[in-house]
Amino acid sequence: YKVMGEKKVVTRGLIDYPDYKKDVENDEALVNDLWKVFDDADILIGHNGDAFDIRKSNSRFLTHKLPPPSPYKTVDTLKVARQKFGFMSNKLDDLGEQLGLGRKLKHDGFEMWRGCMAGDPKAWKHMLKYNFQDVILLEKVYNHFLPWMSGHPSVSIFAEGTMCPKCGSKDLQSRG
Repeated sequence: YKVMGEKKVVTRGLIDYPDYKKDVENDEALVNDLWKVFDDADILIGHNGDAFDIRKSNSRFLTHKLPPPSPYKTVDTLKVARQKFGFMSNKLDDLGEQLGLGRKLKHDGFEMWRGCMAGDPKAWKHMLKYNFQDVILLEKVYNHFLPWMSGHPSVSIFAEGTMCPKCGSKDLQSRG
């Protein structure tokens, strides 16, 4: 994940947690960290996030007996792509390529997952690189779509002063 306006991308996997060596399926610490990200967020941006990522995350929160995170809004770039455009494919990788924004990192498919499940440090290293690139590409697609989005949650309520309700820019011009 990445906080908008900041450069740092955070990638974490089960391998990053001390309990991993004892139990490669113990995701409690990772899920607790993810819950904190959700709880701190005002807006979560994802590609198919509403239908997949958020629902999967909520399932893990509930499994670990965590309360619902603080309320947040979502922006799903897959929904924007489907509502506003007629691309041949709405996959994040294809959108990145079609818009000249970059591509997802190539990987071995399920073999990478299998390597991670087996505790292979090389597979985990590649998985974390893949996730890093995914976050970068998502942000680029989101920023490219931003002027086209209707119903975007207002970011101006989270700061002081007059600003663009979509991007938070204070560089405004009068339109009459």
